Amino acid sequence: MAAADGLEGLLAPGAPFAVEDGAYVGGPRTLREFVEVTWGYGDRTFLVAEGVRMGYREFFDAACGLARRLVGEYGLRPGDRAVVAMRNLPEWQIAFWAAQLAGLVAVPLNAWWTEDEFAYALDDCSPGVLLVDGERVGRVRAWAVRHGVPGIVFRGEAEAGFVAYAADTDPLLGPPDVDVLPEHDATIIYTSGTTGRPKGAVATHRAQVGAAMNPRYFAAAAALARGEVPGTGPAMVSLTAFPFFHVAAFTSFYAVMAAGGTLVTMRKWDAGLALELMRDEGVTHFAGVPTTALQLLDLARRTGDPLTSLRLLSTGGAAAPPGIVAGLTEGYGERIEPRNGYGLTETCGGVLSNVGAEYRAHPGSVGRPSPVTEVRIDRPDAGGVGELWLRGQCLVRGYWGDPDATRAAFTPDGWFRTGDLARVDAGGRVAVVDRLTDMVIRGGENVYCVEVETVLNGHPDVVDAAVFGVPHPLLGEEVVAVVRLRPGAGTGAGATEALRAHVGTRLAAFKVPARILVRTEELPRNPTGKILKRELRELRELRELREL
Repeated sequence: MAAADGLEGLLAPGAPFAVEDGAYVGGPRTLREFVEVTWGYGDRTFLVAEGVRMGYREFFDAACGLARRLVGEYGLRPGDRAVVAMRNLPEWQIAFWAAQLAGLVAVPLNAWWTEDEFAYALDDCSPGVLLVDGERVGRVRAWAVRHGVPGIVFRGEAEAGFVAYAADTDPLLGPPDVDVLPEHDATIIYTSGTTGRPKGAVATHRAQVGAAMNPRYFAAAAALARGEVPGTGPAMVSLTAFPFFHVAAFTSFYAVMAAGGTLVTMRKWDAGLALELMRDEGVTHFAGVPTTALQLLDLARRTGDPLTSLRLLSTGGAAAPPGIVAGLTEGYGERIEPRNGYGLTETCGGVLSNVGAEYRAHPGSVGRPSPVTEVRIDRPDAGGVGELWLRGQCLVRGYWGDPDATRAAFTPDGWFRTGDLARVDAGGRVAVVDRLTDMVIRGGENVYCVEVETVLNGHPDVVDAAVFGVPHPLLGEEVVAVVRLRPGAGTGAGATEALRAHVGTRLAAFKVPARILVRTEELPRNPTGKILKRELRELRELRELREL
């Protein structure tokens, strides 16, 4: 396809991303079909992790072997749940895709959770099998024994109720003979729980294959914008720093698998090791939360690393500060494309994307929607800001066992209330300005915390910033900020007043934080990089401020 054909050439009837009735026409119908295609990549390297190099055929044969075992030995049937709880190990991918090949509902759980947090989710989803690594088995053992649920341990020893994983890679047997349909449930992924108990978001195969097509569409559109032919160029080698249990990782590894690329992962984030892997493996794509991207770029700048092979730096999972684009452009010109976007657990990953020249020109935007995603701003104010609603193929069907939460989040005609405040410009670009619950109403004026955080993060001494409201007897709420400064920066009253002055020169006076607290340690975050503001609100200084 010639680049001059434009986006119409991607979306026209019969084209790769044609849409009918709100869904992609081409491509796989289920995740089982999606992964079966990867067998054709043969010995091409799929995974590089923990000193392991695994080819596509080896991976697929191992996933088929485990799937046969889940159906035959364990007697699991389509619709049964299979929990996957591991670090970013190669075996995570084997376990997840084995569940899809067996027609099971894969339930990736947060590997950072405590025993009590695991027990909550396990009680909620009632799995038929636990697929865990050796570090996780101790946190789920008591629950498994209590409920009589069997488990398989990857990189661990067999113990009561659990057997050690042994790979079965017979290439002649293939996956088990089960029916998997687009309307069947494929995954239950738990929300991050930043505002309460996590909820299990249930996605069908139809939703997940739509999510698998989205990154392919966005990549093709970006290639056209660069004047290139989609699908040409060197094979993708992606260093993915997202934890596999998070939907941002799904967006990343779906893109890699669809292109027959290589997925490079790390057991634990380390910027120095990331640079080594990028050099050794010829990494072309980086994907991670903004914090990891900033640390990577900062270390590369300090060490003079030219990031020779890198072609794209993508962030997700949390709001990306505009400074990422400026720093990337300053250090590497336009050789490395920046990309961010927007997605949620409830959208099965990224459904909006902002990349390349568009991102450089509009760094405060999360981009335009995919062809199977509708955008609506509900009850916009005079500035066009209202709650962002989404509808389309990739939305989950609801929350597992929680009809009340489902009714609260979804309208009868299928719109999902994201809880994010956003505006849409004349070009169709979406800018997320805050969480609905984070917006501060100060004396009747709306203060969007993200806007203030962006300004604070733009100060050269600020490493990280969080803005939120605290009760005020006259104004209702007052704006406060917690910041972490760079080593060597001043931390006294003069420093905080300088920060307030910095905000005051860029924003209206009512948006300037009345109080700025300086912390030397990192701000608390969940595994996907979102700042845990509820923990910051409990700081002693803020409790005292509320009591005044």
